[in-house]
Amino acid sequence: MRWVWWAAGGAALLALALCRRPLAALCRLAVRSGLGMVFLWLFQGVGALLGIQLGVNLLNGLVLGTLGAPGLALLLMTQWIGR
Repeated sequence: MRWVWWAAGGAALLALALCRRPLAALCRLAVRSGLGMVFLWLFQGVGALLGIQLGVNLLNGLVLGTLGAPGLALLLMTQWIGR
């Protein structure tokens, strides 16, 4: 019966080892998207003075977190085209 626990523990360690890189990439994406949303929140005050309004939502945060400055340009262009 002990071998079942050892096999389960070994399988769990193997699963963690196989999923380490995808989990690290997912955590990195979550942190960058969170920082993108913080930037969008800070940008609201300056954007209001310039007449630019970008919503603080998950999609905009993902675009900004994934693409960075080109993502901001993309969001601004889509807003400009949508007017």
